[in-house]
Amino acid sequence: MRSDPRPLLPLWAAVLVAIAGGAILDLAFPDVGWWPLAFVGVGASLVTLIGRSAGGAFVVGFAFAASFYLIHIVWITRYLGVVPWFALAGIETLLSAIGAIAIALAYRWLPRVCAGVWPRLVLLPVLVAGVWTARELWLGAWPYTGFPWGRIGMSQAESPLAHIASWTGVTGLTFLMVFVVAAVVEIVRLRVWRTPVRMAPAVLVLATLVLVPQFPTSDAGTIRVGAVQGNGPAGYFDEREPYAVLQSQLDATAELAGQDLDVLLWPEGGIDADPTRNASVARVLDRLSGEFDAPLIVNAATQRGDQTFNTSMLWRVGERNPVAFHDKSHPVPMGEYVPDRWFFEKLAPDLIGLIQREYTPGTNPPYFDVNGVGVGLAICFDVIYDDVIWSGARDGAEVYMFQTNNADFRDTDENLQQLAFARMRAIETGRAVVNLSTVGTSQVIGPDGSTVQSLAAGAPGAMVTDVPLRTGLTPAVIIGPAVQALLGWGSVLAFGVVGVFAIRRARSSAQG
Repeated sequence: MRSDPRPLLPLWAAVLVAIAGGAILDLAFPDVGWWPLAFVGVGASLVTLIGRSAGGAFVVGFAFAASFYLIHIVWITRYLGVVPWFALAGIETLLSAIGAIAIALAYRWLPRVCAGVWPRLVLLPVLVAGVWTARELWLGAWPYTGFPWGRIGMSQAESPLAHIASWTGVTGLTFLMVFVVAAVVEIVRLRVWRTPVRMAPAVLVLATLVLVPQFPTSDAGTIRVGAVQGNGPAGYFDEREPYAVLQSQLDATAELAGQDLDVLLWPEGGIDADPTRNASVARVLDRLSGEFDAPLIVNAATQRGDQTFNTSMLWRVGERNPVAFHDKSHPVPMGEYVPDRWFFEKLAPDLIGLIQREYTPGTNPPYFDVNGVGVGLAICFDVIYDDVIWSGARDGAEVYMFQTNNADFRDTDENLQQLAFARMRAIETGRAVVNLSTVGTSQVIGPDGSTVQSLAAGAPGAMVTDVPLRTGLTPAVIIGPAVQALLGWGSVLAFGVVGVFAIRRARSSAQG
């Protein structure tokens, strides 16, 4: 048995398969959402990398990632054009291609160190899945705050496999999915399907993915939430009069008049003035809280000293407001602030010049105590960052309220992709989510990921929902950081150790 595999495909064919694989992987995400295609896309990537040199792996890895990202985030061109699209897709593609080299080396090195059928069926899929997952974590954390938008596990929000995320988190789900694909590839390569016992590792992991139920959390009653989607001119380039967004929220809120609410929720950017500095807006919020005899959760850009924050506020009439606030933890690079502005202004001065605000990252917890009910928070793209979600649950969140502003991405897949992330967070934490957008799509999602109530996109509306509360932490919340450390740094360490032994063996064989 050869320790160094030969390429399964010539390079030209591998590039074509990689391009097709990237496009297929995108189909697993909304708006198409054919979740089984995630396995097909990952499989296409792996078979193109087996037996490749570092240069060949970079080429096919680049082709796969470029195909995926250029399709997956084409929504970024809605207002900003092709330059940010190519820039973001380009950096994600470059980093993915570098990671593809490591996957190809895993296929080359591990059989040198551990020859035989069983290591190929167990250890090799573990290492390949670990390296893939480590690459995913790398892309989700760097450069700057990273861009964890295309995680394999997040493609499963509508699938029967999503429940595993309540045990392992999304990172663990990615690892298990890639393990199954890598194990099936080895079963085919080794032609061991006639010996069922040798297929046991892949079958057991697949059975785990399918059969293990969602981790249960405990019923803790309900909270009556009024959620308002104003559909105002909240986009970056929307033409608007002063206070037009605020007025659109007030107009849509009017249909809730007379409702008995525990809290009134508005979306990100629902107030186009800083109520901590604008007395007239503060009076409007006081009046609104008084009319419903309920606290408000609202959001606006706020100023403290020389710093600007994207801030969610708990507002209650008759008290020193805001009663509590949470600043967005991960402002979007090139969207809400410009890192290394001096450098990027030289590359694209007109485009960078459009971004005037420089939001400061928040350090306060994503959590409010709303009359004794713990509410976890995430502002817009913060929903894709595990640390924000887990922090809210550990602080005592019994429900999540996600505020977002999708106005810059109207009529694209962005809002549906983000909604899928919110659905996965409900399943992962075992808690209901109220995902509220300025323009849609807004939904109340049950702790099991089911849709409880929704508002149509692109139209003003409001919904009143008795949202279920839950207590008890899922394993994903408790051990999530450890899972990431194990599958991230642990995989890097394992890859390095295997590489050292493989290179030594190769040298010994050459000398012998």
